[in-house]
Amino acid sequence: MIRHVLMFRWKDSFTEDIEKKWVAGLENMAGNIPGMLGLSHGPDVLHTDKSWDHVLIVDFESAEDIQTYNTHPLHEAIKPYSLPNVEELAYVDFELPDERN
Repeated sequence: MIRHVLMFRWKDSFTEDIEKKWVAGLENMAGNIPGMLGLSHGPDVLHTDKSWDHVLIVDFESAEDIQTYNTHPLHEAIKPYSLPNVEELAYVDFELPDERN
């Protein structure tokens, strides 16, 4: 299993209205993209100098499934909300141990 973790820092242009549409799109992806096992996300609650604004954690069956996700129409639908409004984006993909063994 591959865990895909993204952290966002938003520009001032990421308004509350845009955020609502983006979050609705995130919620719509859960359970609707092949190979996606789980999706969780949320805004930062501490607001420290080193905090990021929002985190997204998505689990996939395989690294190949991330490619499916990257070009899936439900993912493409939220990019117009996030990409123009992102100040900084960081992500990491790592393998989780198989807990069935």
